[in-house]
Amino acid sequence: MDIIEPILAIAEKLYALCGEVQANKKRCKRLADRVSTLAKLVEAVKVHGFGTEPEQVINGLKQLKLTLESAERVVRKYTSFSYIKRITKAYELGEEFNGLNERLNDAAQLLSLALQVEHRGSIEKVFQEATRRREDEDDRQSDSLEFRNLLQSLVQESNKMNTTVDAVQKTVDQTQRDVQGIKDILESFKKPCLHLQDIREIKPEELTYSFPAKPLLKCSHSELYKGMYNKFTVAIKRYSCPLNTIPSPSELRSLFNKEVETMKRFESPNILRMFGICVQDENGPNPSYLIVMEYCEKGSLRQVLDSNCNLPWERKTQMCLDAAQGLYRLHQSEEKFKVHGSISSCSFLVAAGYRVKLGGFELARTETSLQKNKSKKNSAFHYSSPQQLQNINHPYDKACEIYSFGIVLWEITTRDVPFKDCSSHSQIYQKVCVEKVMEPLPTDCPKQLKELINACRLFEPFQRPTAGVLVDMLLKMVEED
Repeated sequence: MDIIEPILAIAEKLYALCGEVQANKKRCKRLADRVSTLAKLVEAVKVHGFGTEPEQVINGLKQLKLTLESAERVVRKYTSFSYIKRITKAYELGEEFNGLNERLNDAAQLLSLALQVEHRGSIEKVFQEATRRREDEDDRQSDSLEFRNLLQSLVQESNKMNTTVDAVQKTVDQTQRDVQGIKDILESFKKPCLHLQDIREIKPEELTYSFPAKPLLKCSHSELYKGMYNKFTVAIKRYSCPLNTIPSPSELRSLFNKEVETMKRFESPNILRMFGICVQDENGPNPSYLIVMEYCEKGSLRQVLDSNCNLPWERKTQMCLDAAQGLYRLHQSEEKFKVHGSISSCSFLVAAGYRVKLGGFELARTETSLQKNKSKKNSAFHYSSPQQLQNINHPYDKACEIYSFGIVLWEITTRDVPFKDCSSHSQIYQKVCVEKVMEPLPTDCPKQLKELINACRLFEPFQRPTAGVLVDMLLKMVEED
């Protein structure tokens, strides 16, 4: 029971903080209400005990404590900056509410194991998925409108300022910079939003790309081009296959439409955005099939790590957080898509500003149907968990994926290739399962980051953290940098 009082104390502090923010007020209020509900449930656990699954409930309480600490740090930002900086910064912080609400929902589900039937109704009412997502979208739109109006009023107020007194010139310069920042944000509201674009079939005339010029990337079954769609720079994967190797356009569309409904659940800044498919020259002798997706200018994570770019620890930690947020979002999705299945440093793409996005699974069935070679690719033994190395038939689960992800985090910190001296399953098996080797991290790696990466690579699967815990811990590290 020692963990309950600290949770209630953090919840009370967070609820008070939510009343002091100057922007994203509705989302903060909604967050506070959900925290308040969870606090009542924690008090119920305090009274009724840990129920029939004490280990799961205690684990849920530990995760809840981490999430509440993350929430407190996020909300506190709105009250710690100067007025203008607080408002302009709020625009960047809005996305963090999605992850916080998802992790509060995780905690609610775990806590329900400890409660009597009459207490579970409050969880279902507050955290029911369809209702929760609708409320969050309504709050986002309302906050966005209020924020835009507030920025407009600040710009109008600043335009009235007209002084040339030397003594205040520095303050004026700073104010002008702040105002320009506000104007830039207001201008961004007028641009189309990447994550509000529907995933759909795209007409050929809506795309512009450089075919048949040299592609960015070429493999046995496709070519990758840079192009434009709906004012967005996009990556276009083009398949040109003999007709007898692919389904008919109608069959492809049916498969695509089924996948679109699933893909809509993956909305996240840290998951590669899909725009849709396009069929060119459908009635011709050799039609082309295109998959249109978000363009990440820096390429794969592995390409970035192999380059000469500067990656200080602050940037590396942020990249780890981005990657963890993408994985967490995937793990929270539909049952059949709760694992990626092929996590490696090539599964992540890197956009401008070194923002990392999870890819490699979007429209997987649609894409597989367009490939000449449909055979299942071999497992990457360098990323295989000890359990998979010991038994090739071991069911692939989240714990296996966390181990693979730990190898990716190791790559980010070292910029090296995992087990680069091993070329076979037996060699990696010897190191991982027999010698229980954990490849070393840099001596200057921050202690908390080192402990987290090592936890992901632990031999026993039940000792590895969940993706939600990874996000909370990495968010804390980023905030402390």
